[in-house]
Amino acid sequence: MATIRKRKAKWQVQIRRSGQRLISRSFHQKRDAELWARQMEVQADRNEFARHPKALESYTLGELVKRYRDTVCARKRCHDYERTLLNAFLRHPLCSKRLSDVSASDFAAYRDERLQTIQPSSLKRQLSPLHHLFEIARDEWGLPIEANPLDKVRVTGSSQRRERRLKQGEFEELIEAAGYCQNPHVIPIIRLAIETGMRRGEIVSIRWEDLDLEKRSLFIPHSKNGHSRTIPLTNGAISIFQRLSRLSEQIFPTTTNAFQLNWQRAKKRAEIDDLHFHDLRHEAISRFFEMGLTAPEVASISGHRDMRMLFRYAHPLRIKISRKLEKGR
Repeated sequence: MATIRKRKAKWQVQIRRSGQRLISRSFHQKRDAELWARQMEVQADRNEFARHPKALESYTLGELVKRYRDTVCARKRCHDYERTLLNAFLRHPLCSKRLSDVSASDFAAYRDERLQTIQPSSLKRQLSPLHHLFEIARDEWGLPIEANPLDKVRVTGSSQRRERRLKQGEFEELIEAAGYCQNPHVIPIIRLAIETGMRRGEIVSIRWEDLDLEKRSLFIPHSKNGHSRTIPLTNGAISIFQRLSRLSEQIFPTTTNAFQLNWQRAKKRAEIDDLHFHDLRHEAISRFFEMGLTAPEVASISGHRDMRMLFRYAHPLRIKISRKLEKGR
């Protein structure tokens, strides 16, 4: 509530809210003081006033990270990945600092430390949930954060664009090595990635109700860009699904982390270096182009909405273009 009292020849108004700055103003007329008090109280109730910076002294960065991990992160499709990142970050000494003492220079030092062991592209992915954390804390949790400290932290480096494709014999070696894994879903997931160009998380998440073998199509309700899509299936993909047993609602009742561990073991057993699972998506999309599919047709399968991103996969066409140019001479 607002406090209105007369001090000498003026009427003074004071408005207090927990965690917010004291708002005060003086008027010659009591009527003007009451009107202003009502207007300011409405704004205070809407949290439109800057909160007192001392409120940040009550929290550590680690407490904020845990709250974000357990509430916001838990609702995301990539919650397993982000939870792993945040749990690792919680072990850093920076998380013991009070929010009132955390600054952009702290994250700049953290950036420099991490860049000694990881690539800039990996660090950007790790900093993304931390940046979102400060946005949520300011806009939804009402903490008096004037500016996101990560807005001023730049992560630069050479382009990490990959053009890795399977070498001759690698796919067969990978499948043979995956056969030693106890998880029976490893081989069909790898094969399906080559046949469809789907991402790892998309494959692990698909359900039997999303599959229509009669129409030779698969509905993907959730993807990285937030848009659903329905993709046509190749004969190879149909064959993979037909050999699977219906054990649960999910076609592959496993987790992304469980599969990733098996993927790493299979690569090590096959002695294949520098191969990411996402490279299988690259391989699949490149093969689609080599089959003669147009960019819009490939995009309808891959889910790309930005043609510039899609054409990153079109580099195999350069060889065909060169051959055509040679024939034209």
